[in-house]
Amino acid sequence: MTYIKPKFRHPSLPKNDLGYTKTVYEGSLSTLCAGCGHDSISAAIVQSCYELALEPHRIAKLSGIGCSSKTPAYFLSQSHGFNSVHGRMPSVATGASLANKDLIYFGVSGDGDTASIGMGQFVHVVRRNLNMVYVVMNNGCYGLTKGQDSATADEGSKSKAGSVNLFNAIDLPSLALELGASFVAQSFSGDKAQLIPLIKAAIKHPGFALINVISPCVTFNNNPGSTKAYDYVREHLDATSTVDFIPLQEEISVAYEAGSTKSIELHDGSSLQLNKLATNWNPEDRMSAMTAMQQAKLDGEILTGLIFIEPETTDLHAMIQTSDTPLNTMDESQLCPGSQALEALNEEFR
Repeated sequence: MTYIKPKFRHPSLPKNDLGYTKTVYEGSLSTLCAGCGHDSISAAIVQSCYELALEPHRIAKLSGIGCSSKTPAYFLSQSHGFNSVHGRMPSVATGASLANKDLIYFGVSGDGDTASIGMGQFVHVVRRNLNMVYVVMNNGCYGLTKGQDSATADEGSKSKAGSVNLFNAIDLPSLALELGASFVAQSFSGDKAQLIPLIKAAIKHPGFALINVISPCVTFNNNPGSTKAYDYVREHLDATSTVDFIPLQEEISVAYEAGSTKSIELHDGSSLQLNKLATNWNPEDRMSAMTAMQQAKLDGEILTGLIFIEPETTDLHAMIQTSDTPLNTMDESQLCPGSQALEALNEEFR
């Protein structure tokens, strides 16, 4: 058995604006369980980066520990990558971004990696508004250690072993909204049409962008009684809107069913086109988004789509006024200007 993909590809594969085929954005063969939702998310990431025509070397992918954190091996094999300690991916992303803000930072985490051991790190990376995409592959269980309930397992949800979860679930999108996240979305690994535009918009968003993706574990949490099973999620989806991402200066014809349509322009001139489905919800109003999330919870539904976006936002670099020149390109004289410069700096605080 081999985990190396064959190099032969059809010579007439379509190419993006950079002249790359989609294979440039792929990784090695997945070793996850057949049917795992995480593989669908990896495929959506590949498709998003291909359609945006991103240079792979401009992307840094980071992860922690867990089934989800294995997935960066399965996409963007020509990008930078760092697999960190359990729950510590946000710290690595923050340090890397401060050293080189010219890269696109793409973090992949799981419900245990984020909502349990990594909760403290997640909270602070949200409030600092680090310019990164943060994807949570959320299946409500610990797949690497035989399916115990995670912190995002819903109260009353039944595990494959038959035990019932007694505790309230940590709702990561609602928590991110409370902490001031400037982009919050939720999707389902089986909804590629919704997930790809959300990923593309998150990449273009100039700040912290959370996408919480319900990704059923086919081995340990796809049973009757589980609220993270494929059948349950499909039966309880409630979308805020249908979504399309419109790149800058590219004319796209979009046909929607009758409804309220809203276009949200991003900082680079690209936009999100929303066909509003949810009532009493404004994607640019934080309180409206929080109310919509709580109402969906009361109704027993899983709200998906774009939850909230703040088009005008200030990321970490702008907040702390970092140098326009990435630190990793500076020489020693710039990084260590000497004692006189230090004395002058200290004098400003006297």
